[in-house]
Amino acid sequence: MIITGVASGILAGLLGVGGGIVIVPVLDFMLRYFNLADQYSMHIAVATSLTCIVFTGLSSAYAHYRKGKVDVNLVLHWALPLVLGSILGVFVATKISSLSLSIIFACIATLVGLKMLLGITVKTRWQKPPKGIVGASFPTAIGSLSAMMGIGGGTLSVPVLTMMNKTIHQAVATSAVFGVIISLPSAVSFIVAGWHQQNLPLGNLGYVNWIAVGAIIPLSMACAPLGAKLAHRLPKHILAKLFGVFLLLVSLKMVLKTLG
Repeated sequence: MIITGVASGILAGLLGVGGGIVIVPVLDFMLRYFNLADQYSMHIAVATSLTCIVFTGLSSAYAHYRKGKVDVNLVLHWALPLVLGSILGVFVATKISSLSLSIIFACIATLVGLKMLLGITVKTRWQKPPKGIVGASFPTAIGSLSAMMGIGGGTLSVPVLTMMNKTIHQAVATSAVFGVIISLPSAVSFIVAGWHQQNLPLGNLGYVNWIAVGAIIPLSMACAPLGAKLAHRLPKHILAKLFGVFLLLVSLKMVLKTLG
């Protein structure tokens, strides 16, 4: 869990993904390895990851904000649909199986990872983020899928923001703020949804395992600013390929787990 905290913190700052891309598969593996709540392993992993992101995301978002890369105006416009989308995502996640959550996680991460690793360019379709129903649909979808995957939203929002004429560094920085907006209501919703579930592991409050949260958060928060510094020093193509490699490795792990 300590190693996971270091890795998730650096990733939170480096890629704007909140570290969930590491925390979710690790927790899911550990719960299954120790035969703890197999039926809810992915639910606990997702909920606990989102709770960790609340804290690590604050550290990462502040580090990016200080560098002036966060699109504050976009954050204000997308905040409400992100929250509503995240609550919707938790509702759906609690109604489906752990296996289904694993499949969703692996499929989305694979698609995004291939795009980033292969350098498939995302054409700029808007010179600035659209408004109205079309504009609101993007953050709603990002919030919903991120809550179901246990991630901070960067996996989805970074490519979406690049479509909206944002540089990779602006997209990563703004996504770090999105992570906080998505993870807080999601974590609370998972606690409420799992409040009366039986046979959950020691340390659980709802679907959130606070033993894991306590082990991961300290080093994750400490390492997030380091990741943010690296993000602003690395060239655009290297940052994109790093993003893709991490996503594909995690996707492969989830697929193997699902098949086996």
